[in-house]
Amino acid sequence: MIFLKAEWRKLAIINYEINPGVLLKYLPQGTELDFYKGKCYVSVVGFMFLNTKLLGMPIPFHRNFEEVNLRFYVKKKENGIWKRGVVFIKEIVPKPALSFVANSVYKENYHTMPMRNLIHEKEDELLIQYSWKDKSWHSIRITADNTMQKMEADSEFEFITEHYWGFTKKENSVSEYEVCHPKWDHYLVKDYHLDIDFNKIYGHEFDDLNHQKPISVMLAEGSEIEVKTKKILA
Repeated sequence: MIFLKAEWRKLAIINYEINPGVLLKYLPQGTELDFYKGKCYVSVVGFMFLNTKLLGMPIPFHRNFEEVNLRFYVKKKENGIWKRGVVFIKEIVPKPALSFVANSVYKENYHTMPMRNLIHEKEDELLIQYSWKDKSWHSIRITADNTMQKMEADSEFEFITEHYWGFTKKENSVSEYEVCHPKWDHYLVKDYHLDIDFNKIYGHEFDDLNHQKPISVMLAEGSEIEVKTKKILA
């Protein structure tokens, strides 16, 4: 059953290499960390949620909004086949009702903060910025060529975006849900600027990210998506 339909567009993806030990307490039972070329990734992802419908119904004043999340990558073997997915450490949205639904139904870790976006398209250039505020403003800003590129097989971009399951861990409960979308195109990033205090937003265990450069920065176009109803595993 489809729980949510929407579009995810202009996904700004900031990737860091992280010590796997930092993530173990967030790891849902039955899953294991997924590595790319021996490296453990954590990503900050900012994007637009557009034309959102819950159970086929648009919700007034909650159709179009920003989201910024911190996530990492896992896999789970089922009937001899790997399910590759993500675990969200924290998801930030601008409206309390969005946090309430996600936290209640999917047991995610959504937080409500003031947010804003800037999407400026010129003939040959894209400017994308997502900002969110706790006591001060944090932001992701990317400048890219305004020409879409196809996904390359076995690329870092494929690894980051081709995880089609969400896994959640809440106290003693573990659940999964499927996210359906086609392969995404992307834009070549020319420049970026980050203003993120990982310690303030995500906790002291992620403070090391304040002192290192991203391993990569990506901008995906995105697509229409469908989120299936969750399944409780344990």
